[in-house]
Amino acid sequence: MKLKYMKHFFCLLFLTLSIVIHTQSKSISFDVKLANAGVSIEDASIMYDGSYYSIGYPDGDVPANIGVCTDVIIRAYRILGIDLQKEVHEDVLKNNDAYSRIKKIDKNIDHRRVPNLATFFKRHGEVLPITNDPKDYKPGDVIWWNLSPAGSLNHIGLVVNEKSADGLRYLVIHNMGGGQVIEDFLFGAKIVGHYSYQKK
Repeated sequence: MKLKYMKHFFCLLFLTLSIVIHTQSKSISFDVKLANAGVSIEDASIMYDGSYYSIGYPDGDVPANIGVCTDVIIRAYRILGIDLQKEVHEDVLKNNDAYSRIKKIDKNIDHRRVPNLATFFKRHGEVLPITNDPKDYKPGDVIWWNLSPAGSLNHIGLVVNEKSADGLRYLVIHNMGGGQVIEDFLFGAKIVGHYSYQKK
């Protein structure tokens, strides 16, 4: 009898733990999942290469050992099943006038341009405030910076769930020439765009 009750006890315990784990997994927000996806693709060995590549469609990507800043965003979202190549291309086809930088539609490169990603996030995501308060920037947020005084050098990155050494800011994963790396760069340049995007 004791053995029978023990079997029932352990069955109930296993079932309870399974429910708790499943509930916790479901309760993780999309933004946190995106931030975690960003952390998972950190790779300092990736060479910065903005050359034009003819890539597959959908789910096309440049060779895995290269990339630029936009590829960090594209790859992080792709881990969560969101193909920004496809999403941006389809939006450009339907609303070309909204993308002032695109003169000739090209599914190989349009989604790999910072202003085009920013336009897509504005149209389909949430535009968040630009402030000097680090508390306003959360894991999963996408940040657009201008690296030059003239405002012509664009950069983009993803806020991750890791803090700076002083504990005041979240870090970002980006690629500015040193690979897909996590760094304390949130206020490293002028922020010109701050977005949150989750596919509806």
